[in-house]
Amino acid sequence: MTATRVLVLNSGSSSVKYQLLDMRDSARLAVGLVERIGESTSRLVHTPLAGDGERREHTGAIADHSAALKAVADELARDGLGLDSPELAAIGHRVVHGGLRFTEPTVITDEVLAEIERLVPVAPLHNPANITGIRTAQALRPDLPQIAVFDTAFHTTMPEPAARYAIDVKTADAHRIRRYGFHGTSHAYVSRTTAALLGKDPSEVNVIVLHLGNGASASAVRGGRCVDTSMGLTPLEGLVMGTRSGDIDPAVTFHLMRVAGMSADDVDVLLNKKSGLVGLCGDNDMREIRRRVDAGDERAALAFDIYVHRLKKYIGAYCAVLGRVDAIAFTAGVGENAAPVREAAIAGLEGLGPVVDAELNAVRSGEARLISPASARVAVAVVPTDEELEIARQSYELVKNMVNA
Repeated sequence: MTATRVLVLNSGSSSVKYQLLDMRDSARLAVGLVERIGESTSRLVHTPLAGDGERREHTGAIADHSAALKAVADELARDGLGLDSPELAAIGHRVVHGGLRFTEPTVITDEVLAEIERLVPVAPLHNPANITGIRTAQALRPDLPQIAVFDTAFHTTMPEPAARYAIDVKTADAHRIRRYGFHGTSHAYVSRTTAALLGKDPSEVNVIVLHLGNGASASAVRGGRCVDTSMGLTPLEGLVMGTRSGDIDPAVTFHLMRVAGMSADDVDVLLNKKSGLVGLCGDNDMREIRRRVDAGDERAALAFDIYVHRLKKYIGAYCAVLGRVDAIAFTAGVGENAAPVREAAIAGLEGLGPVVDAELNAVRSGEARLISPASARVAVAVVPTDEELEIARQSYELVKNMVNA
């Protein structure tokens, strides 16, 4: 197979993030972002990483996703990396929700696209934007394999006791209510990279992955397969997040509707956008929260403690689920950069095996690394996530297998 490049697209409601990678050595050739699509203040930032190209930025109205992707294609062409290149093997699309049907990367056909559309009710904020990006890319390169890589796919290996909610089965099945999980490409990448850090095959390793960004999720991975994860039907369940509450008594919703006169939409906004860290202390940036904690701010300290308490609960629960844990891996913006979070989350869990070395934990690095002493029964790792590389890898492997079949 001579074509080795993959363009990865992550289409949001008003943005497109993209990366072009060469899968011979996983090198990034270009990265970029188009934001505020549909506004007069649209902005495109393009950075070529091969050769001597310099970062370029453009502002001005970009009407829709079609115009955005055409602008991206023009920028790539300026660097000799155009979408018409015979070296382009596929376009890989991040799709947030694949339900139970899509358990692996999938070539996008009309039937596949129709199924992604049928899943819009369980992913109303994400799947419509993903669909728009797919259709736009198909129009630009109808001859090229378009591959969907699903956030939920890695979690489809969860056994039924972990995936089912304890509600009426007929109602649940009729409305596709179950735990799906998200951040799957990150959990897949990080669990596999953690196994490599330990010098083992993923099939030999049990890992707890903590993806801690503005959105946050935990997963229990046994032998390379997810057996439990913290997010559920939607990304609201689980850990305390930047603006999301995470786990909460469902009756809080009924109480607010009855006593506070809030509508379902009001509660939705409260729990998704006005809760979590921002609801507790007014900030959702962990750096600012830690600055406030160090300055003696009691609200920030309480928010930090609640955040860490929830983390500890999930670590302990997943130790029980897995039975044997070989490593705990921190990833994403907070997990990779907030040493105090890592230290606090592991503190007091030494009886379960994990230990953090203070000096190793304090080191800032963009490399995957262990921050536990060699004597620890359970290793603790920091693994920078790379969802774009994971999407590119899965897309390329699928196309290569198709060619060789």
